[in-house]
Amino acid sequence: MTMEIAQETPIRLGFFVGVLLLMALWEMLAPRRQPRLPRARRWPSNLALVAIDALTVRLLVPLGAVGTAIIAEQRHWGLFNQIELPAYVSIPVAVVILDLAIYFQHRLFHAVPILWRLHMVHHADLDFDVTTGIRFHTIEILLSLGIKMAVVVVVGASAVAVLTFEILLNATSMFNHGNVWLPGPIDRVLRLFVVTPEMHRIHHSVHRQETNSNFGFNLPWWDFIFGTYRRQPADGHEGMTIGLTQFRESWVQRLHWMLLMPVFGDVGDYPAKQHSPDMPSSSASGKLE
Repeated sequence: MTMEIAQETPIRLGFFVGVLLLMALWEMLAPRRQPRLPRARRWPSNLALVAIDALTVRLLVPLGAVGTAIIAEQRHWGLFNQIELPAYVSIPVAVVILDLAIYFQHRLFHAVPILWRLHMVHHADLDFDVTTGIRFHTIEILLSLGIKMAVVVVVGASAVAVLTFEILLNATSMFNHGNVWLPGPIDRVLRLFVVTPEMHRIHHSVHRQETNSNFGFNLPWWDFIFGTYRRQPADGHEGMTIGLTQFRESWVQRLHWMLLMPVFGDVGDYPAKQHSPDMPSSSASGKLE
């Protein structure tokens, strides 16, 4: 198992760079929406924040979720370290459980104002593209890692399962934030199995009812099951406004403001009124189509 943690960084970095480049190329060849700001205004800060996040995690929590899985296995912590299951069962089940935990974590960061202060850095992006999917405040990244480590210990997920989940979560986050065009029939089939850009874009609407829907990053099933699925945005995908109502100026793209936003930024009314209607109810539907 020591091989997994030793190889984690190059494996994850390879997938990260590969998916980022593929999505960037797709966005250039077949964009879904006209960007509000040029990439040169957004990408340097978004990517710099990713670099800060990665460096901070490496310095403060070098063990990571994969290392936690190895220790849990060595000390027989967690459910799957107490029972004998074949890898082809334990790995996918652990991945699904971890994804469910991230779904509820995401809802928690929308519901609790102090956590929303961190998460609104992600939502304050004025455009929606592949770099939005990796734009998270450093403290949120650390808290998310802590939650994942706790779940790994309780579940007893193997290092292979955790590494698989981390790669999938990172890749699907970049995919479902992509400013890419997908034919309708393909999207309708895909969103039964994975969160698509058409599905997740709604989550980045300025309308609070839409912001507080479609929480899934990887698997879409949790939104279907727990009633947080929204089929289409009220204003349409091309007409909808991306971001938050309280942050409409381009300064929110600057790195230092992203880092300071949880302290000085206005939380708006997003966390407090998740269930109060602010748009026609016909825009929300659990119908899978």
